[in-house]
Amino acid sequence: MSIIQFQPEFRPALPAVKGPKDYTDFLERMVQIDSILISSGLEHEFIKRKIADTPSEKSCPAPQTLQRALRYNILLGVTTDSVRKPAVRVADSPLLQWFTFTGFVEIARPVSKSSIERFEKMFETQEIESLIHSLNQIMMDQRKAELLLHQQTALRFEEIFADTTCVKANIHFPVDWVLLRDAARTLVKAIILIRKQGLRHRIGSPEQLMTRMNKLCIEMTHTRRRPDARKARKAVLRKMKTLAKTIESHAHNYHALLAGRWQETEWSELEKEQVLNRMQHVLDILPQAIHQAHERIIGERRIKNADKILSLYEDDIHVLVRGKSDAEAEFGNALYLAEQANGLIVDWEFIKDQPKSDSRLVKESTKRLQKNYSRIHSYTANRGFDAPGNTVHLEEQQIINAICPRSVTRLKEQLEDDEFCRLQKRRGSTEARIRLFKNAYLNRPLKSRGFASRERRIIWSILTHNLWKLAGIAIENKNGLLADAA
Repeated sequence: MSIIQFQPEFRPALPAVKGPKDYTDFLERMVQIDSILISSGLEHEFIKRKIADTPSEKSCPAPQTLQRALRYNILLGVTTDSVRKPAVRVADSPLLQWFTFTGFVEIARPVSKSSIERFEKMFETQEIESLIHSLNQIMMDQRKAELLLHQQTALRFEEIFADTTCVKANIHFPVDWVLLRDAARTLVKAIILIRKQGLRHRIGSPEQLMTRMNKLCIEMTHTRRRPDARKARKAVLRKMKTLAKTIESHAHNYHALLAGRWQETEWSELEKEQVLNRMQHVLDILPQAIHQAHERIIGERRIKNADKILSLYEDDIHVLVRGKSDAEAEFGNALYLAEQANGLIVDWEFIKDQPKSDSRLVKESTKRLQKNYSRIHSYTANRGFDAPGNTVHLEEQQIINAICPRSVTRLKEQLEDDEFCRLQKRRGSTEARIRLFKNAYLNRPLKSRGFASRERRIIWSILTHNLWKLAGIAIENKNGLLADAA
């Protein structure tokens, strides 16, 4: 199947806007990203490979749809918006219509938020990862670097700088009794939906159950100001447990009612399964949440972090005790990032399980880096990455070990080495790189639900970050050439 190319006349020219510098800078970056995608052939090859890898032509989206999906996902990273906001912003912006190929001569056809959400899931993580590495590898070619970045030398990927961070999950602070409120809210809402379909069981007003739970939550928040706060908290929690078990019992009845008589409703089988699965997930975890609240508040006993329920809706998040100034403990997943000297992200790992120590990430990372970017000259990281095994591994691979040693004696010896000092000084920018990546390219907290969705959004954001960074390099070089010519 051949790629259907867009004819230039169908893509209207950008309107002339004499706007503020912030807008003109944004415009220049977006135009440069568009140029990189097209001139490098990256976009064309990506779409071609996606079509070739799709087993059936009928199941494969049209080339125009794939191109639009790629660009909307880049736009999501640029704007750090949820899928709802770009649907409005593209409809209102000729620049974004031009970039996403939804603006035509006579009419603009931006897509809805549902389509943007489908676009985000259209590509597998391996496909996006391959696209990132292909983009970086293009910049290793001197001829292409001269064409795309307006510089005489290609980018080098020999010096690697690594660090880890925590990507916080989109949950409220995991207070034990709030989990009971969350469970009550989900189950009561499901019961109300089922009753609206005409299926009813002996029960009072479901809304009153939620009102009672909300009142108990308000009462719980006010107990800390009382002189008998501990005793009052225990008393309120006992009431919350009783009410939660009542709601649980009603939810079981309505779950069975819907499962047996869903044909009497207006729902499709898919809609029925959606409601049943939502209820069953909470019903499965609610007894454990009640037990956890009892142990910690009434029994005043500690629970291991590995055994804690942090959220009813996110299963793969953990307590990460990192000792940062703004948060002693964070709730989410660890993210490993490695960048090269120009700031392009070249390796990453979003960790699903309780994270291992940083020192155990080095070997696998260097293997991936050597596979994708040939030989590595140096590897630089903070003292958390230091371990005897890593020292041996880097020596065997003939990679300069610029990891800050834990031993004070070794550190003093290393500080006599000018190359070590230079690399460690450059590593300070990696801290800023991670902060910038989280603030500028990821929603804080990350709004995607489920580990797989969060991982996919992070990888899309890495692609966007690298494109934005390369566009900045190209603009800076081009402006420098113009200044020299003048």
